[in-house]
Amino acid sequence: MKRTERLHALSEMLRRNGSRGCSAERLAREFGVSVRTVKRDLAALENSGAPVWSRPGPGGGYGLAIGASLPPVSLSPAQAVALMAAVSAAPDAPYSDLAAAGIQKILDVLDPKTRARAEQLAGRVWVNPLPSSSRTIRSALEAAMAEQRVVRIRYTSGDGTTTTRDVEPVLFASTNGQWYLVGWCQLRDAMRWFTVSRIERASATGTPCSGHTIHEVGEPPPNARPVHGRGGPGHPSNPSGQ
Repeated sequence: MKRTERLHALSEMLRRNGSRGCSAERLAREFGVSVRTVKRDLAALENSGAPVWSRPGPGGGYGLAIGASLPPVSLSPAQAVALMAAVSAAPDAPYSDLAAAGIQKILDVLDPKTRARAEQLAGRVWVNPLPSSSRTIRSALEAAMAEQRVVRIRYTSGDGTTTTRDVEPVLFASTNGQWYLVGWCQLRDAMRWFTVSRIERASATGTPCSGHTIHEVGEPPPNARPVHGRGGPGHPSNPSGQ
């Protein structure tokens, strides 16, 4: 790991640990460097404006002041291109348009040299994504999920049957190259999987969801995970939309 990347990861680890802090020894083990190197990195963070605090003695360590602002995010050219490639290759993913806009904001605040190198590297990464579903439909599903409101959909199942249903969205799941809306179907009075590409119309209603949770969806496969972490439930098996 390059030093710039390590400094960013170090600040993120300190932020996650909050008021508990981390010892220099633990940080050194985490990043595979010496305690002396960690202390130099911590000094560099502090000199850059990060609100690093230290607490001596048993149970002490280092941390970031709660509520204090952090220096602007700094990405390497490769990290910036990794974000661009991930979003470009998955235009059907939930909130992909917002992700693309967020990445552009990050690119806009990078220093000119890093941005130029990122743009040069991006020219060496090509994608040929599958056609995405209707932006109008995805916007309605995304809004319903974010606001936890019932969404009304017109859906054609695998056997060609078309129905109109009110669904309480619980999660988005990607498996076998398909995106699914998983939610409580009020028509079937049960949890159901709906292939997003088979949803012909969607509109978010003003009705709040009744509180169904991801634990009702089913047991996830061992390798399933949420997009924000390394473990936990992601996309339970046995999808259907019947």
